[in-house]
Amino acid sequence: MHISEFDFDLPSHLIAQHPPEQRGQSRLLVGLTQPFVDSTFSQLANYVEKGDVLVFNNTKVIKARLFGNKASGGRIEALVERVLDEHTALAHIRSSKSPKEGVELIFEGGISAQMQQRVGELFQLRFSGSQNVYQLLAQHGHLPLPPYITRSANDDDESRYQTVYAKHQGAVAAPTAGLHFTESLLQQLSQKGVEFAEVTLHVGAGTFQPVRVENIEEHKMHSEWFDVPKETVAKIQAARLRGNKIWSVGTTSLRAIESAARSGSLKAGQGDTDIFITPGFQFQVMDRLITNFHLPKSTLLMLVSAFSGREHIRALYQHAIEQEYRFFSYGDAMILGLQKF
Repeated sequence: MHISEFDFDLPSHLIAQHPPEQRGQSRLLVGLTQPFVDSTFSQLANYVEKGDVLVFNNTKVIKARLFGNKASGGRIEALVERVLDEHTALAHIRSSKSPKEGVELIFEGGISAQMQQRVGELFQLRFSGSQNVYQLLAQHGHLPLPPYITRSANDDDESRYQTVYAKHQGAVAAPTAGLHFTESLLQQLSQKGVEFAEVTLHVGAGTFQPVRVENIEEHKMHSEWFDVPKETVAKIQAARLRGNKIWSVGTTSLRAIESAARSGSLKAGQGDTDIFITPGFQFQVMDRLITNFHLPKSTLLMLVSAFSGREHIRALYQHAIEQEYRFFSYGDAMILGLQKF
């Protein structure tokens, strides 16, 4: 497949630069059948049946961006991609010259780190001091908003670029479909008899990396850590026996679950996944997907095209553009159904 098959023209004014004034006020494009239905996210319970299972990614975004200098004086910016242990992390580094092994980096707040080695495109940093990496980032780091948001993060972003059910810190980007959920909507769904299950997938900065090859089969996916608990597997299996549907809240929940089902049956466990979902992929678990609108030529646009069909997604996106839906992380959402072959 050629990368041009996943391209589209998006007017820049449709790229949401801020969240809606209140959480949950987003629009919702119901794309299960045609004609499409223009709704609001607060009406989600109308489309979910009693006994259905919603699978949420409970990852928590960390303040992963650090600014500082090399000991020699050159400016440097680090984006922590993955925390390895209490004092060590892998990070993307932006500077005029890449730091060499053994170089000391001094970040805001007096944080000191030594560059230990290169790990692919990443740099392994060893932070000094008594505080662990998460503590240092919480005190001195900056929230890493996506590159298409053309402003700096503010205090409002610290709560709004985080789901209300976030638990386990480790993500450098939010699982954005979850940003639409409020405590009141979760309560409404629960009262209807909808069941909730959780996974953890720590979203990496690679989610924003463009596909740089013409033939998408040559693209190498970034790796992310995930965990699918036994309780989640049990809830999904019980719902299957009842004949209920399994809903993925976001592409990250879907990637975690489908990674855990690659053997053909869903199994609890944790580890790294570099699953690359493109048209032709055989989904094992998910029936429905709640997701935001994705970037042109992105791996996530390929994922939703695999889930609902390329022509169906093309028509949905055209409708969304014509109706001026808001796009990307702080944008609106849609409901997709698994295409039937």
